[in-house]
Amino acid sequence: MNDFEQKIFQAVKEAVHQVYGLEPEDNLLTVEVPRDTKLGDYATGAAMKLAKTLHKSPMDIAQPLAEKLQELLPEAESVTVAKPGFINFKLRSGALTALINQVLDAGDDFGRNDSGKDVHILVEWVSANPTGDLHCGHARGAAWGDAICRLLEKSGYDVLREFYVNDAGNQIVMLGESLISRYFEHFGKEYPLPDNGYHADDVKQIAKDIAEQDGDKWLTADPKERLEYFMLEGKTRELKKIEKDLELYRVHMQSWIHETFFYENNMERINACLKRMDEMGLIYEKDGALWLKTTDYGDEKDRVLRKSDGTLSYLTPDIANHVYKVERGYPVMVNLWGADHHSYVTRMQAALTALGYPKGSLSVDLIQMVRMVEDGAEVKMSKRTGNAITLRELCEDVGVDAARWFFVSKDISSQMDFDMKQAAAKDNDNPVYYAQYAYSRMCSILKNEEIPDFHREDSYDRLTDEKELLLLKMMGEFPGLVAKAAKMRKPNIVADYILSLVKLYHSYYNSTRVNNPEDPELTNQRVGLVKALQVTLRNALDLLGVSAPESM
Repeated sequence: MNDFEQKIFQAVKEAVHQVYGLEPEDNLLTVEVPRDTKLGDYATGAAMKLAKTLHKSPMDIAQPLAEKLQELLPEAESVTVAKPGFINFKLRSGALTALINQVLDAGDDFGRNDSGKDVHILVEWVSANPTGDLHCGHARGAAWGDAICRLLEKSGYDVLREFYVNDAGNQIVMLGESLISRYFEHFGKEYPLPDNGYHADDVKQIAKDIAEQDGDKWLTADPKERLEYFMLEGKTRELKKIEKDLELYRVHMQSWIHETFFYENNMERINACLKRMDEMGLIYEKDGALWLKTTDYGDEKDRVLRKSDGTLSYLTPDIANHVYKVERGYPVMVNLWGADHHSYVTRMQAALTALGYPKGSLSVDLIQMVRMVEDGAEVKMSKRTGNAITLRELCEDVGVDAARWFFVSKDISSQMDFDMKQAAAKDNDNPVYYAQYAYSRMCSILKNEEIPDFHREDSYDRLTDEKELLLLKMMGEFPGLVAKAAKMRKPNIVADYILSLVKLYHSYYNSTRVNNPEDPELTNQRVGLVKALQVTLRNALDLLGVSAPESM
């Protein structure tokens, strides 16, 4: 709800209480913009929702409410009743136009709200293995997670942005062996490349860099020492590359937690978790393995913590990781995982519930697959390298703005086709171009030397055009929309809002003359509206990590 809707909502609630002595549920008191705006700026169907409770016709219920609402809402020019029982509100012109100065005063903070005040939340996303480049699947999750964090931060949450580095396990061993093979190859020597090793060009490049840095000393080194070195060098260099690509993509992490951290000091943190589970009676041994009783907490079967060969399952350090998140002061956790982790969600949530954390402590948003298409055909490989399209190549091909927009404008719960040709287009068929073009049009008006310098006014009462009033209403919706999108973790809501706003603005731009030399007062008030719209659109784009260019 925007400020006006919230005021009307509270007034309706109070009117129902005063007139009928009821405390209705909030879902009975909807406030919306009527289809026919000639009837009013806002409307409520509360009378129809109350008919069954009060055993009266909606029209009979609505009339006394309308009279009381006229008293409770000084912002309303009129409160009228229409069949079959709608109550319509026509706001005084000053009530809407006062928003212009509010937006200009807030500036970059317009849209900021405190809906998440005192909530400490840790968002973990991307978390790719440091064994290769980020690809387009990572790009979707990276943009979505960053937009979620921007929304949460704008809504007053205390947010920690975290990347969990999967740098333990067989995939890192395979990275080390693959690098050694390429290192030997650089010196004309043979070393078998594992069947399930890494064959990408970046592995060859890292091996070449190590060879140029260290020379041939690793050819005759102790095999164990050599493997440890190449594993460390490999994951360190790959992780630096990942961090660099994320920065290019405008994704900023505050915390990098390594899986190997939980194996340090003889697995101190992992053993503390296992001891805690043991003391709580949550684990048992069977067939030489250690099991967690996750079936008692909603899982389809119990899960192995330690295998019969003594090695830990992936679940065990992951439990320690989530316990560590809470210990650092973040009892609310959100993870973004690939859709292939669907079955893992329940066991992780069950483990945390078993340890005594409240249900809902961990939320997991699953990222569905993305298919890159061009001219209707799927594109699996880069035209330049012949390998999977990397995040960096995507940014170079279509631009960071388009890449981010396309990924956050579609809900991650659905599979999507990323149209590369459309994303690269510089025309109004490209939604991000369409949105940015609206912003550049606003800037061109404000840079027009023929328009006198803007001065604030106490009232913008000359803004009576229907599109001007609709634009004002849409601006008023923005703070509430930000709070809603943050709570739902749905940045696509903001993308939809942007497109609705710019569609209306383009229509207004094409039909209305902002600069009217014969009427400087009207010109000034319309410039004020454009300046406020400029702030709103820039802030909305920023929530998606999309730039607002002043010219195009």
